[in-house]
Amino acid sequence: MTKRRYTVKRDIIINVVLMVLILVFAIISMNSGKMNLSPLELLNVLIGNGTDKQNLIVFDFRLPRIVLSILVGLGMGAAGVVMQSLLRNDMASPGTLGISSGSGLFVLFFVVFIESTGKSSFIALPLLAFVGGLLAAGLIFLLSYRRGRDISPIGLILTGVALGSGYGALTTFLTLKLDDSQMNFMLYWLAGSLWGDDWGYISILTPWVLILLGYIFYKARILNVLHLGNQTAQGLGVSVKRQFFGLSIAAVALSSGSVAVGGSFFFVGLIAPHMARKLVGPDHKLLIPAASLAGGLIVVLADTITRTVRLVGDVPTGIVITVISVPYFLYLLAKAK
Repeated sequence: MTKRRYTVKRDIIINVVLMVLILVFAIISMNSGKMNLSPLELLNVLIGNGTDKQNLIVFDFRLPRIVLSILVGLGMGAAGVVMQSLLRNDMASPGTLGISSGSGLFVLFFVVFIESTGKSSFIALPLLAFVGGLLAAGLIFLLSYRRGRDISPIGLILTGVALGSGYGALTTFLTLKLDDSQMNFMLYWLAGSLWGDDWGYISILTPWVLILLGYIFYKARILNVLHLGNQTAQGLGVSVKRQFFGLSIAAVALSSGSVAVGGSFFFVGLIAPHMARKLVGPDHKLLIPAASLAGGLIVVLADTITRTVRLVGDVPTGIVITVISVPYFLYLLAKAK
């Protein structure tokens, strides 16, 4: 009992450390860029004594991007945990299942056929991305369903990979209709540019992410049971299909909303749960917040690097995340049996 309490206490401390690291890198990020602010100037801005120029730099340019980075990381990290747990496969993520590709396809529909501006786009774009991700997930489950059998996790992943390739082909076809500005937007979206760093988009994404995160954390005990297998979960009185459906919808909504406003960050949904699992273990009551915080830390760190290190041109944050994540991903593949 004492050892168990020590382990839980250690895991809680790890989550607190992740929160502190996010805060530290957020402060560093606010003080980094082409127009540097000293720590004293930044403090004056935060307490309301900054100049108009300093307020513009922090509140209109840097703070929205930092908040967006954290929200996207939180959403993708939690979505990755849910998918890996439901499918009992460490390679499952919004990207490998093709859900991000489905969301991206509907984002492209928005750019090509709607392209509205103002308040309507703040709501329309995340909703279209969610619909695209939901349709992609529904099609995957439909094609993987076999009457009288449990859904095969491997079958779901293989179906998702195949459909993701199809979405990619359709996306490539639609890009032929784009003009130069639209093509530039889609290229940066696909690379993970954190383009929606506007308080309008953030005001829509924030309750979306926080409510869904609360729902997923509320279902942490159910995820612990489902992770043991469908038969065991049924024996313990869990309605497997109903819980599977609800949690899947929440994961799709989280990942779709995140990629709609941030860009394609599927690597975060794949890597963050692995990092969290190494730190706090498999208990979802600690794993969900750890994976979410790890995702937020990854995106904030990568975005800080893009604006601190003098790289060639304007490098999207998603490219830096990919560069950071690929070695760890290769390590996971090497360790897999």
